Amino acid sequence: MRTMKALQYREIGSRPEVVSIPDPQVGPGQVLLKVTAAGVCHSDEFIMSLPAEAYVYGLPLTLGHEGAGIVEAVGEGVSGVKPGDSVAVYGPWGCGRCHMCAQGKENYCLNAEAEGIRPPGLGAPGSMAEYMIVDNERHLVPLGDLDPVKNVSLTDAGLTPYHAIKTSLPKLGAGTTAVVIGAGGLGHVGIQILRAISGATVVALDVSDEKLDLATQVGAQHTFLSNPDAVGAVRDLTGGRGANAVFDFVGVQPTVELASAMAGTEGDVTIVGIGGGALPVGFGRIAYDVAVRTPYWGSRAELIETFDLARAGSVEVEIETYSLDEAPKAYERLHEGKIRGRAVILPNG
Repeated sequence: MRTMKALQYREIGSRPEVVSIPDPQVGPGQVLLKVTAAGVCHSDEFIMSLPAEAYVYGLPLTLGHEGAGIVEAVGEGVSGVKPGDSVAVYGPWGCGRCHMCAQGKENYCLNAEAEGIRPPGLGAPGSMAEYMIVDNERHLVPLGDLDPVKNVSLTDAGLTPYHAIKTSLPKLGAGTTAVVIGAGGLGHVGIQILRAISGATVVALDVSDEKLDLATQVGAQHTFLSNPDAVGAVRDLTGGRGANAVFDFVGVQPTVELASAMAGTEGDVTIVGIGGGALPVGFGRIAYDVAVRTPYWGSRAELIETFDLARAGSVEVEIETYSLDEAPKAYERLHEGKIRGRAVILPNG
């Protein structure tokens, strides 16, 4: 039996480890990828921090929900891709039959939970392996001449902010203000997307001066340390009106409270980060007619649009690369807050 290397989460509370597992075999309707790049994400940290009673992703779990690769083989009935194609994996897999899936919104599949359908790396075997199985060709997006290493993170760190921002675009015309809380993996991409597709002045908040420097480099026009003083700073910047949209890519209690306090009348508060913060909403608790949203990932069409932004040179992910053997170190650096932008694993060198 042929084997391959993979990064797996194997025991509750343990650190991920590189192991040898059997090569996956492609079945009918499936696609086998030789993985070129796999992204490291805070979501992985989140699920590996869950206690046993809350963990539902199966063990052992091959990590990696951001993936790109070269088609190695296709199963019976697959006609949309062929061996040698460079592709990215659309991660939020759904049933393909419900009303949401019919619109390409498999991130909001109505049947996934009941049918036990889970994304790669978040239940299904993920991309942090030399090879991976993609359950259906509709979950692949052609990369063409895009560099998979530089762009694999767009499958989540690009798609997720793109989806969040696109929904708020009617409120982000000329003369408006958008605030990005957290200038890390998702936030530094969100800043670029805002500059590319909206008319808003972009303000970035973070607790790290280094990440605020990165925010400035990628297009933020104003930066403030993420603390209660930022509310007054944003109010002053906007003539007292507050922000038209606030995108919280952290999602802990202090940041959702900041987002609520700096959102202006008819503004949007979008909580993207999964830090566990909760926002009380009611008359007098938040500015008039503020909409509060908790989006998840994005549609397949939006992933294609995100790659189009990359092709146009409007979005570029700041990355650090690691071999598969170095992957545990990447997670250590992520936990310590030392990753600049996004970490990318190269399972095949």
